[in-house]
Amino acid sequence: MTHSSTPDCLVLGGGLAGAMAALRLAASGRITVLVEKEKAAHHKVCGEFLSPEAVSYLHQSGVDPIELGAAPIQTLRLSAGDRIVETKLPFTALSLSRHILDEALLSRAEEEGCIVRRGIAIDKLANSGQNSGQYWISQLSTGESISAPAVFLATGKHDLRGWSRPRGVQSDLVGFKLHWRLAPSQTAALGNAMDLFLFRGGYGGLSLVENQIANLCLVVRKPVLRKLGGWPTLLSAILAENRRVRHFLGDAQPLWHRPLAVSTIPYGHLGSQFSSPTLWPLGDQIAVIPSFTGDGMSIALHSAALATAAHLASASAPDYQRQLVSQLRSGMSLATALSRAIVHPIPRQAIPFALSVFPQLMSWIASATRIQTPS
Repeated sequence: MTHSSTPDCLVLGGGLAGAMAALRLAASGRITVLVEKEKAAHHKVCGEFLSPEAVSYLHQSGVDPIELGAAPIQTLRLSAGDRIVETKLPFTALSLSRHILDEALLSRAEEEGCIVRRGIAIDKLANSGQNSGQYWISQLSTGESISAPAVFLATGKHDLRGWSRPRGVQSDLVGFKLHWRLAPSQTAALGNAMDLFLFRGGYGGLSLVENQIANLCLVVRKPVLRKLGGWPTLLSAILAENRRVRHFLGDAQPLWHRPLAVSTIPYGHLGSQFSSPTLWPLGDQIAVIPSFTGDGMSIALHSAALATAAHLASASAPDYQRQLVSQLRSGMSLATALSRAIVHPIPRQAIPFALSVFPQLMSWIASATRIQTPS
């Protein structure tokens, strides 16, 4: 297929939401172009937790996480200081790095006929004012422009210039991610578990992904990070405070020279101020759920599936947004309230005690923060 300057659909961003949307649009016969700023597969700040909902969407798309090396997650542990609470998850989840997963889904989109343009940034997105305001022009960093009647905005946690999201309910957090090689005994001890941990001003998770690599992902309040002075001091403080994390990372080797980082994450953001019937925000561009729920990737995939189905049925983007917001509101509210609580001192101390008395609460929270879709 040759490149078209006027495709039916333009997808901005090649993460899970963008790749899923591009795949479904191309498979339905729409001429689709996807623009991705990175030149090749890359890591992203993410807990890398695949819920059953996410796995189902991947299977529908022809991607099998198990074949890609995903690790099973069956147990949830929560630690704070010297206290540890453990419970079985009400479902079996998987854990797979975004480096592997995003590339697999993007390759599937290409197989379905999507034109993927890599290593290109979007300089500007504007409405031409033609065809009742339903015509878009995207200026690329190459100097080219692509016009399309429908645009799917899937730039993840990063906003496209001129198309910013609101700050969200909890936007004072900085996220870090780093892959580690644990000692063999600690790899075995981590096993099929997601280890969530609390520390002063933040929380995080540790779990195995493919090739028995351990993914450490955490968020911390900006004032706490600023006071500590940066990542090395933050990591030292976490190890000193949390015995469980110290147990795993004491003899571990980081696989990167420094962690990935992202700031001003608009946790709690739900919905969009964009009212155009042909501009479709996907994934984190429409819903940013706190990371500890492990539902971010399933929301990305679900939003893409819902938006493309609506577009192919000639519905409008605002209609899709209202439907998605209705499905996510309750779980998002619960997750954001818990996230705001556990980064403050009193709840951080009280929550592990409460969960040790009622450990089934962790299982209930894991179920209550899933996507609530009509049966």
